[in-house]
Amino acid sequence: MTYDEMVCTAAADGISVMEKPLAGNDGRILGSRIAIRKDIETTTEKSCVLAEELGHYYTSYGTITDQAVTSNRKQEYRARLYGYNIKIGLKGLVDAYEAGCRNLSDICDYLDVTEDYLRSALACYRSKYGRQAVMGNYVICFEPCLAVGKI
Repeated sequence: MTYDEMVCTAAADGISVMEKPLAGNDGRILGSRIAIRKDIETTTEKSCVLAEELGHYYTSYGTITDQAVTSNRKQEYRARLYGYNIKIGLKGLVDAYEAGCRNLSDICDYLDVTEDYLRSALACYRSKYGRQAVMGNYVICFEPCLAVGKI
């Protein structure tokens, strides 16, 4: 989903998304209000931030800023995974492969994500699924590098 599509989807769920001058964070959430740092350069970067904030909305509760607390780290992981699945997901990796994407740059362009975001998502998927995952008739290998193939 693009940034604008995510904003519309959020609005349909009663979540307001506003761009504001934020110091120290790219995004913040309070209740059903999400603030995205106004001076983020691209809508691609904004969409990655918004995906994680939506992940917090749908999966987190309370203040989880103290990452020394185990339950807060778990909530942060769930929120990030939720965001990765909004923007990428195993299906997105397969769709990118089917669209002819064969390198990270092409996949990023196809999925409208930054390379850092894609790399973080792949690391998260690797920790969740292990070295590979199966999606329908496709196998997605995360090690030693990303590879998608039809079974």
